[in-house]
Amino acid sequence: MFANRYTALVDACTLVSAPRRDLLLTLAEAEFFRVRWSQRILDETQNALGRIFAERGIEDSASRAARSVGAMHRAFPEALVMAPTSLASMTFGLPDANDEHVLAAAVQTQAQAVVTENNADFPEAVLTPLNIEARTADEFIADTIALDEGKAVAAIRTLRTRLTRPEMSAEGYLRSLEAHGLFVTASLLNNHIESI
Repeated sequence: MFANRYTALVDACTLVSAPRRDLLLTLAEAEFFRVRWSQRILDETQNALGRIFAERGIEDSASRAARSVGAMHRAFPEALVMAPTSLASMTFGLPDANDEHVLAAAVQTQAQAVVTENNADFPEAVLTPLNIEARTADEFIADTIALDEGKAVAAIRTLRTRLTRPEMSAEGYLRSLEAHGLFVTASLLNNHIESI
């Protein structure tokens, strides 16, 4: 429905949060947008998840992280962006040189947005000439839901009812979103609490 028009490259810092990741991928699955990432973004996500799982004392944290990233790749095989060497080695003048690969992948896939929690590392002065904007997950998700609230709420209800460890009420789900910095999204969804 909307996916033929809008492409968003999702940064690793956004993908490491399970509630943000699940919500973004649910909306992508519902064809609100086309999700994209690079192999390096997936590698960074897997490494970060492995560290998070290890800090929580989860056994076999590296394997669990690999399974999480593998599931993402299997669900969205078309999401993988392969930037040519010439583009991957380009510099755009970002404040953090470690983010250059993210922007290279966004340019390669002609993304309209980079969904990241590090907006300061993607200044408008660099992105605007490329017709790309940096959006936090909260901004991006809330705006995406607003495109068709009924369709989005139905998809999110399906997501919430699949959560079994632990099982979550609609209220508990919104609290979880807030705990992961999705305040605008939770506020918007609160208007549909009976439906999610």
